Amino acid sequence: MLMQKKIKSNAIPVKVKAEVRRIVSDFNAKTFSDPEVDSYIIRFKKHHLYLDRSGSDYKVPCQVCRLSYTGDPTNWDFAIYRYTRKEYDPEEWIFPGAGLVDGTIESALEAGLEAYP
Repeated sequence: MLMQKKIKSNAIPVKVKAEVRRIVSDFNAKTFSDPEVDSYIIRFKKHHLYLDRSGSDYKVPCQVCRLSYTGDPTNWDFAIYRYTRKEYDPEEWIFPGAGLVDGTIESALEAGLEAYP
């Protein structure tokens, strides 16, 4: 009986997740006057990083964008959340802040602020 090799996935490594948490925490502290009220919230699922926003104007966190891990922690694939379709759209590049996206976490955070102030 032959054993099959497991296909390597682009699951986000623990070390990269820790760095993402640090980047987002630093961004929240630098950008928002009260990060306990207004801030980005992160979620991880498989090879995706979801950036949501909480704030005093929101009853629940608002979806902003999804980043897909490519294996390079400085070059994530970006997809903006489109409320009209209720989905993340990697093909949508006509939104405020689109020009800021360069594959980094920081650029996604900045673009999200432009897209969803």
